[in-house]
Amino acid sequence: MKAIKIKMKRNCGNSGDVQDIEPIYMDQTGTYWKKSEVYDYLQKFPKTITVNIFPYPYLISAVSSQGEKYVRSVANSTSEDNLLMLPRE
Repeated sequence: MKAIKIKMKRNCGNSGDVQDIEPIYMDQTGTYWKKSEVYDYLQKFPKTITVNIFPYPYLISAVSSQGEKYVRSVANSTSEDNLLMLPRE
């Protein structure tokens, strides 16, 4: 499955923080998933969702210092998280 676009929290349209992502659009289902839903899915099925941008890194689960569930992509040679490079709505 691939993450193909994202929506950001209100007033965070230009944010460079993955924690400001709200839902993530999945190609296989053709729907947006809340980031907590993606987190829970990855807990059960790790390495099953990739970002639709080269080098197609996997998404991984993370928890903020406030206990909020979110996801990010595996670190690579890009300057920012590949998830943030997806088209935004």
